Amino acid sequence: MAAPNFDDFDHDAHMRETFELAREATVRGDKPFGSVLVRDDTVIMNDSNREITEDDIRRHPELHLAYRACREYDADERAAMVMYTSTEPCPMCAGGMATAGFGRVVYSVGSDEIAAFTGSEPTVRCAEILDGVSDVVGPLLNEEGRQIHQEYGW
Repeated sequence: MAAPNFDDFDHDAHMRETFELAREATVRGDKPFGSVLVRDDTVIMNDSNREITEDDIRRHPELHLAYRACREYDADERAAMVMYTSTEPCPMCAGGMATAGFGRVVYSVGSDEIAAFTGSEPTVRCAEILDGVSDVVGPLLNEEGRQIHQEYGW
């Protein structure tokens, strides 16, 4: 099976869907993070942060989608997928995504920017964790993504 050309995907549309999911999370009472998993340029799964409302530190959208993808798809299918996420995955999520083996990860707001918003120390970048496993692309639509965090008001 030939690898898909991820460059042909509608990156802006998929990223904007993650923004809507991030906004839904904040309305629900969670932190502003959303992600979609895309195969053949079609969203096949989506999720938003549920750490607070489900009282579960593991309910970051990227980690939950990686978990679901590993249960529902084989390694070759996962390698043909792109994870779009409103914010660069944290080390926990990147570790789960490394196990899932997605072909590409695309984010809007960098972890360095989140550290500045939250007043915390920057974490290990996801590209370091995913090196040799997934291509990491970002930031994409950075100003739109940053606006969500500015509205959240960390």
